[in-house]
Amino acid sequence: MKASDVGILVLRLTIGLSMFFGHGLGKLLQYPERAGRFPDPLGLGSEASLALMVIAEALCALAVAAGIFTRLAAIPPIIGMAVAILFIHAGDPFGEWEKALLFLGGFLAIALLGPGRLSLDAKFRGRR
Repeated sequence: MKASDVGILVLRLTIGLSMFFGHGLGKLLQYPERAGRFPDPLGLGSEASLALMVIAEALCALAVAAGIFTRLAAIPPIIGMAVAILFIHAGDPFGEWEKALLFLGGFLAIALLGPGRLSLDAKFRGRR
């Protein structure tokens, strides 16, 4: 096992679980209360926007943490964080969109690096 394998695992777990517990789980559990008033920056409707963010921040974040369908699962959080930075926090001071930028960078790094050897992707594909 290489240090880079452990590093990718740490990155996946940190970024994926932080997004899930810090953002996705709350949106999932409070879905009915938030559905009608969630921001709709792309004109899809409040409920559809919230559903897409729940998929990105809960389902995809957990998939990335587990290392299953990792590169594909990293795409929705990347898009969600880019939308948050460019539309939701446009014009806000840096501190308001810093966390979205950190998540964007983390998920982008994971998408580029792949899941690493310590992942379910590697296990199912028979990689060592």
